[in-house]
Amino acid sequence: MIDKSKISHLFPHLSDELIAEIVSVSIFKEIPSGSTILRAGQYVKVIPIVTQGLIKVFSRHEDKDLLLYYIQPNESCIMSFSASLKNEPSRVYAIAEEDTSAILLPVEKIDQWIRQFPDFNSIFFQLYNLRYSELLETISDLLFNKMDQRLYDYLKKKHQLTGKNPLKMSHRQIANDMGTAREVISRVMKKLEGEGKVRQHTSSIEIL
Repeated sequence: MIDKSKISHLFPHLSDELIAEIVSVSIFKEIPSGSTILRAGQYVKVIPIVTQGLIKVFSRHEDKDLLLYYIQPNESCIMSFSASLKNEPSRVYAIAEEDTSAILLPVEKIDQWIRQFPDFNSIFFQLYNLRYSELLETISDLLFNKMDQRLYDYLKKKHQLTGKNPLKMSHRQIANDMGTAREVISRVMKKLEGEGKVRQHTSSIEIL
């Protein structure tokens, strides 16, 4: 059972009637770290609103991944929202990066809520603006920044999202997120270490 006060705290602008609707039909779920939430090609059944933890959303092409964005607490997946409205299969993958708690909204109610409750739209319009800005930053990063700057920015962003330092992750994991080869990450990481920006441990990376 979802706590009504939790929804009110997350989204204080939502009407009491809409909150009551969400509580009555949605599911609260604990998602262990590493769990696959959505795969490309699947039809979206639920739309998650993260209350705690972190979900990674990425695309995959010819066995190469590219990180698109993270879903943080108080946020939802705009790609899932878009796919559900069009009744199209997902084009992205979503995996729990950490142990995550989420409210799962049933997609069959979304269209009704959009028409019946204008305040519901604001959740996703704000996310559209946020993801659009992040997409522009990603494109700019890919086009204009060298790999060492991209990698350092990635590590700092990861620290900002998780609050962890050192970061427990492998070169292969980083390469998957950045859409490149492990050998490239290993070479650039060594360069960053030589510049005194990071320190590599056996199974983690410390930002200095």
